Amino acid sequence: MSLNQYFWTNQGEPINKWLHYLPIYERYFSRYRDRRILFLEIGTGQGGSSRMWKHYFGPAAQIVSVDIREECRAFEDEQIAIRIGDQADSGFLQSIVDEFGHPDIVLDDGSHMTAHVNATFDFLYPHMPREALYVVEDTHTCYWPNWGGGLGVPASFIERMKRIVDELHAGNPFNKKQIGDDLPCSDIGRLTRAVHFYDSMVVVEKGSFIAKRSRSIPEVPGQKIW
Repeated sequence: MSLNQYFWTNQGEPINKWLHYLPIYERYFSRYRDRRILFLEIGTGQGGSSRMWKHYFGPAAQIVSVDIREECRAFEDEQIAIRIGDQADSGFLQSIVDEFGHPDIVLDDGSHMTAHVNATFDFLYPHMPREALYVVEDTHTCYWPNWGGGLGVPASFIERMKRIVDELHAGNPFNKKQIGDDLPCSDIGRLTRAVHFYDSMVVVEKGSFIAKRSRSIPEVPGQKIW
């Protein structure tokens, strides 16, 4: 059953999702199905989404959902672990890592406050496995001043990821030839293979490129390689 089918036929705890998220999830999450993975959900909501992920990823997956509301403990079962704490609290996040390990997928559907989103990303992302995914939902709040954002505000998660797009081009030898100096690249940029932007969602793929060089096979003498 696809996520779309599960969502529309759900009769259990409520699931609240923008409808255009469902095919995006399928695009990136499908390769993790029926694998032994750790899926970390930030924001438990009404409990229905955790059950959806349990169904989607299969019995080998460990689902961990975190929230600040004690009542969310009621949604725990043999495959879904609920932990209560603040997503911006590094001590709490470390306790999650200590107990379960580093997540293969993070889905941040928590407070959506700029400071909280950044704090969670900065703590978790650098230590996630090489082929990990980090997904931040409801990034329309990046444009809301009351959430710490705004159009063009440098600290917003959208603007941070826009800068990573520039950093993805660092190390390209032709950039150095054209602009004199290579593009600057942060530790986050060096850990990142791709950043995908959608309406209200950003998907970050971890995994650096092995080599940035161009070749023509078979080689053509004198051919200009871009």
